[in-house]
Amino acid sequence: MALKIAIQGIKGSNHHQVARDYFGDEVDLVECSSFDLLVEHLLNKTADKGIMAIENSIAGSIIPNYALVFSKNLHIIGEHYLNIHHNLMVLKGQTLEDIKEVHSHPMALLQCKDFFRNYKHIKLVEDVDTAETAKRIQEGQLRGIAAIAPKVAAELYDLEIIEANIQTIKDNSTRFIVVKTQNKVLPESAINKASVRFITDHKRGSLAAILNVMSDCNLNLTKIQSLPVIEMPWKYSFFVDVTFEKYKNFEKAKALLQIMSEEFKVLGEYKNARII
Repeated sequence: MALKIAIQGIKGSNHHQVARDYFGDEVDLVECSSFDLLVEHLLNKTADKGIMAIENSIAGSIIPNYALVFSKNLHIIGEHYLNIHHNLMVLKGQTLEDIKEVHSHPMALLQCKDFFRNYKHIKLVEDVDTAETAKRIQEGQLRGIAAIAPKVAAELYDLEIIEANIQTIKDNSTRFIVVKTQNKVLPESAINKASVRFITDHKRGSLAAILNVMSDCNLNLTKIQSLPVIEMPWKYSFFVDVTFEKYKNFEKAKALLQIMSEEFKVLGEYKNARII
């Protein structure tokens, strides 16, 4: 039986591309209109695993998804980096001069803004999703309207890409995490990255002391993100990603951090997908 993989968006989206890259084509996609719905499918066991965007090299962290992973007790079991390519696509046989409106996700429109400065006749319209727009153009045979979407959307919905890679910043990538309701799926020998969450007390130097422990245990800090603790005004939690060469180094750090911090929790142990 094929794995049921929950994604935010529909077929043709960047999440769909990640599902293909990570799991291959033989998966059963569970399309979700929101990340909250994606999590519900995991908790209700109507999906085996989920794929969630967590940060973008231009736009930064997707803060609500950090909170979702922690509050719903999900576990990160893998990650994938996807280079984002924005392509302008239309019903076949049209040109740029025929286009009156371009519909896409607000972030996609923003990242392609410079391209459209040369086409004053085109109106930019915010939409809920990139692939959703591409699908609607094909289903409604909408002429004069273009979508900004991944290449896979043009393939699936039989649209023509009239301009490829129209994003302003060409080196634009998004980090996606693979989540499920159980922790690590790899043997310890294959694990070289982890995500943790903790709260520090209000003593001076508390965070610095924790970061020093990570350094002393030969952990490399690759990401730190603070979020307010809703039920504790003016207190903050820290979401941290670390990489390491030996799992025993992370084990040592875990033991120390559980003592030094409040509400320490491992969010996932997995393989680093970004080897430089």
